[in-house]
Amino acid sequence: MNTIYLNSLRINSSRLCQFIRDMAQIGATPNGGCNRQALTDLDRQGRALFLDWCEAIGGQPRLDSMGNLFVRFRGDNDALDPILMGSHLDTQPTGGKYDGVYGVLAALEVMTTLADSNITLPRPVEIVVWSNEEGARFSPAMSGSGVFAGKLKQADIYRSSDDDGVSYLDALTRSQQLGTIPCQAFPFKAALELHIEQGPILEAQRKTIGVVSGVQGMNWYQITLSGASVHAGPTPMQMRQDPVQGMVNVLSQLFSKTAEYGEAARLTVGKIATHPSSPNTVPERVTFTLDVRHPDQACLDALSQALLTLCQRAAEPHRLSCDIEVLWQSPAVAFDSPCIAAIQTAADQLALDSMPIVSGAGHDSVYLSGVGPTAMIFVPCKDGISHNEKEHTEPAQLVAGANVLLHSLIQLSA
Repeated sequence: MNTIYLNSLRINSSRLCQFIRDMAQIGATPNGGCNRQALTDLDRQGRALFLDWCEAIGGQPRLDSMGNLFVRFRGDNDALDPILMGSHLDTQPTGGKYDGVYGVLAALEVMTTLADSNITLPRPVEIVVWSNEEGARFSPAMSGSGVFAGKLKQADIYRSSDDDGVSYLDALTRSQQLGTIPCQAFPFKAALELHIEQGPILEAQRKTIGVVSGVQGMNWYQITLSGASVHAGPTPMQMRQDPVQGMVNVLSQLFSKTAEYGEAARLTVGKIATHPSSPNTVPERVTFTLDVRHPDQACLDALSQALLTLCQRAAEPHRLSCDIEVLWQSPAVAFDSPCIAAIQTAADQLALDSMPIVSGAGHDSVYLSGVGPTAMIFVPCKDGISHNEKEHTEPAQLVAGANVLLHSLIQLSA
């Protein structure tokens, strides 16, 4: 194929936007978002529409035992390891039109563009739709890619259940997404995931493309401070073993300690609960969560330990006990240098403003990077809003990201 012709190739912008609009109708919410949770009938309908589009351009689908969907497009030498592109189609209960979905449909548009020009790449390409990335219905998140990469156990995920008591395995069966192929990693040349940033940095820096160098490490903890439950009236303040006092006293210390680790450090206290929960009773215990993040693993480890130590010390003045539960840990990830270089080259060839960026959110690429060369491409999203019906990315930005994906694929397939 003529190199000059390949360099001039661009995706069909109106078709990409139509793909996104059509998919957004499945599970559409009143406020313009999507509710298409994993392994539901709506999830199945979304995948069926996607497969109709893929099969129209020669894609060959297969499902694995976790419900991961792979669609293969042949290469000149079909025996070569494939290049993977994709993300996920499941959403949050009040999610937007782009999170995950954009990466899948942009990959579809890339392959449709190549089909329109009768271009077959030197090696095969597979678009992948990972199952239960969001974790909104079944915990943990990124289940499909986690089992694929050998980081999660399929038997454990199968037993996970939603709020209605439906197990992952039952939902797989009911939604007709239980494949016969074992969910396990296979060799691939490279894996590319295109995604909205889900943060405000690209928009603030006026950049169209984020060349993602890696993903922050993330540690989730649940802290339980326990004291004594007494009546709110008769018991003097100084005689109480009030876990809420212990929590309040430590919270400012936690945020101050996090600030010592620089702008890259993140701390979120996302859930707080008391038991018993009554307006006129001192709680017996208070439980709160810590979400700790940093792109440098050594800093993440040190910061996490410092925060947990502060929680333990906060219990002592109030005669409380402190219990710490590790909910989830995801190490910091550095993406593959040749894949990153291909993305940067593509952005430069397309004369698009770009910048290196570290992902602050988890993605399937975190697990995938442990079993093969992987990288991500970001485009901005309005005000950094995601996991929200107001999630929005401008059409020109969507098109720019898809063109970077196209030309990254062409480079890596050579």
